Amino acid sequence: MNYREESLRKHAEWKGKIETRVRVPLDGRDSLSLAYTPGVAEPCLAISKDAEKSFTLTRRWNTVPVITDGTAVLGLGDIGPEAGMPVMEGKCALFKEFGDVDAFPICVKSKDVDEIVRTIELISGSFGGINLEDISAPRCFEIERRLKKDLDIPVFHDDQHGTAVVIYAALINALKITGQKIGELKIVINGAGSAGISVTRFLLKCGAADIIVCDKAGIIREGDKNLTAPQAEIARVTNRDFRSGSLYDAMNGANLFIGVSGPGAVTQDMVRSMAKDPILFTCANPVPEILPELAKEAGAYIVGTGSSEYPNQINNVLCFPGLFRGALDVRASDINFEMLVAAAEGIASGAEGRLSRDFLLPPAYEKSVHKKVAKAVSIAAIESGVARMN
Repeated sequence: MNYREESLRKHAEWKGKIETRVRVPLDGRDSLSLAYTPGVAEPCLAISKDAEKSFTLTRRWNTVPVITDGTAVLGLGDIGPEAGMPVMEGKCALFKEFGDVDAFPICVKSKDVDEIVRTIELISGSFGGINLEDISAPRCFEIERRLKKDLDIPVFHDDQHGTAVVIYAALINALKITGQKIGELKIVINGAGSAGISVTRFLLKCGAADIIVCDKAGIIREGDKNLTAPQAEIARVTNRDFRSGSLYDAMNGANLFIGVSGPGAVTQDMVRSMAKDPILFTCANPVPEILPELAKEAGAYIVGTGSSEYPNQINNVLCFPGLFRGALDVRASDINFEMLVAAAEGIASGAEGRLSRDFLLPPAYEKSVHKKVAKAVSIAAIESGVARMN
């Protein structure tokens, strides 16, 4: 199937991938009077006296907006908020199908950080959590930081943390196969945008000790005046040998390559230069940094990609539906590191009994894995003190 041509045809046929539905009867005077006027005045008055009751008297407890400004949509770049709608609708459909979370696409027609933050703050009272999506770096870091500081509901940027969680889940299982420990690995991350920086931060917190990050210009080094503020921050805690050069230089002797960059960035010679039996997670979409068959031919031991066309798909869909389900179920005020680790471990556990070099993670359509993630996240929220109900 030509997915692109067929998808365009189906989108014209579907005219949208999501819709709202009524949860209550509206078939007579009594039912209308209960759901709407005059009866609806009583829950309104109750909420006016205590805004927290909006979580128990409305659907707020289960609703999440999927918010973009259209500046970093998939691998398409800055195509505008309206053009991001098909992706946001798709994301909302995945929220509902795999997490039973009611999600709504919100496409903001602004690139101004202050305007975006203020817009989200103004509508936040309608939602139980906030999912940021496809917002370009470095603005995405500031938007998320300010919202997490100002709001008392979970704020999650999937391109950052969802990517990090699923990559870590794949790594947990890959290391079970190789027998290595994360602190022993020489790791190269190609891509210094929102995903690459977040993956780096996350792996460092999880015990990684030796990471080199590369961008289009090559190895990132502390002191480089051309780095953005987030890149400069990450440069201070990576590449402690102060290596310089190209991606080829960085990959020489590495055990693990993580690509969140673009197609064709990695050659077979780069793979051959890595340590024995290397792991490659080439997550560029829709085409990976190197095709799996070429990577394996050059000596790669384990290969994962972001594509459903190959084994070991590393897909954010494994993370966000269960993560939000778990956070919403316990009215979490935040999504913290402990909850992210729990999500990764929940995902990894979904491969138990089937784990192999070509089966690192369960497929995203297996609903049982999303339930495991939700349960693990809820427990982590309670244990870390951010849950407001058990």
